[in-house]
Amino acid sequence: MKILHASDLHYSPGNLDEADRCFGHAVEQAIVNDVAVAMLTGDLTDHALDGHSPALLALAKRIKQLADHCPVFLLQGTFSHEPVGLLKMLEMIGANHPIVVSDKIGMIGLADGKWLDYDPTYADVQYDLVITSVPTVNKAELALVVGADNASVEMGNHLAALLGLFGPANAALRRRGVPTVLASHGTVDGSLNESGVPMAGMDHEFSLGALFSANTSATMLGHIHMHQQWTREHDGRMQRIAYPGSIGRYHYGELGEKYCLIWEVSADTADFTLVQTPSKRMIEIAFEGIPNLDELATVAEQCRGAFVRVRYSVDEEFARTIDRQAIKQILGASAEVKIEGEVLTIQRQRCAGISSLSSVEERFIKWCEFTQTPTSGLAERLSQLQTMAPEDIASAFNSTNKRPGQSAPDPSGPPANTRHSETEFEDQIV
Repeated sequence: MKILHASDLHYSPGNLDEADRCFGHAVEQAIVNDVAVAMLTGDLTDHALDGHSPALLALAKRIKQLADHCPVFLLQGTFSHEPVGLLKMLEMIGANHPIVVSDKIGMIGLADGKWLDYDPTYADVQYDLVITSVPTVNKAELALVVGADNASVEMGNHLAALLGLFGPANAALRRRGVPTVLASHGTVDGSLNESGVPMAGMDHEFSLGALFSANTSATMLGHIHMHQQWTREHDGRMQRIAYPGSIGRYHYGELGEKYCLIWEVSADTADFTLVQTPSKRMIEIAFEGIPNLDELATVAEQCRGAFVRVRYSVDEEFARTIDRQAIKQILGASAEVKIEGEVLTIQRQRCAGISSLSSVEERFIKWCEFTQTPTSGLAERLSQLQTMAPEDIASAFNSTNKRPGQSAPDPSGPPANTRHSETEFEDQIV
């Protein structure tokens, strides 16, 4: 069976252009490739949307376009992105094929073009596809059982046990030649987020072993915005797990291209083809210090039509020297220029008791101790600064640091404040 798999559409007023362009491309590719089913694995919206919102209306139109071609399966995603019940209104869209929203754990079958709750006792039903559905799980409910402190860790353990319970049912479907899919929304331990950071810890929902234990041919996931996949050959069968990643690019620093997947799933095999979406280009340029306008000018053509973020970090005294208008002018051909600066403030530490000391020498020694600065020779130099004229200090320095074989300065020679050549000065410093 050929299946379209897309996820993390994140429709919202701010994301509308990006989401609709990329998801529209996915819908068109689903129609061109004549998929039999479309599966969207969560986070269709970015947050709660009003019923008359242009973003929600655009999403509904795309879902109808897809459902006019084939049956559509929608999975409940993160509650902060998709408030409970938001997706249910999409089931009411009138289209050529049915739309089902899965917001509870269970098994859903597709038979004769209709969605049915899977019941293994109905042996006469000829299922074309059976989906094991594990939508986003509410950790608050688990916290009532195991306690708030243990909920995050125990979530993975409970889901692993649950997925194992679906194994026998999916094994029986395999023997009947029925393609099987596990659809879920969450984090696989060890996966990478969109910035390439490993998601490692005890509080993630899934391990690879737990997902494979459900015994489905394909596992279609949502939530992580970077495409990645895992495979296992087991018992004469190829099992595959994959995130398509977000349909569009919504944040600076996201790595890789954006995709939807077109799967080919049977009772014994699962494979997919990557379909790249027309996501926007985002470029990040970072400076340690004041932005170099000449360097920006050399990359301005590469940034044409792209969304550009310029980042810099400067010391507090240089913050007013940043010419933000010049940066925007140089990158004027970009679709958007976002400038983010970090001002490094001067950090001061209080040296307790220093103000109670009466002499400068005592305060200086106290400062050296506080800052762990060696005091050898510094006290004497401080005394010289307080008691001697600059010319006398320079004369004494020249006499002390003269080179071997060099005679002392001639008292009748040039005065002590006569400037020496740069070479002589460098020799003295050495």
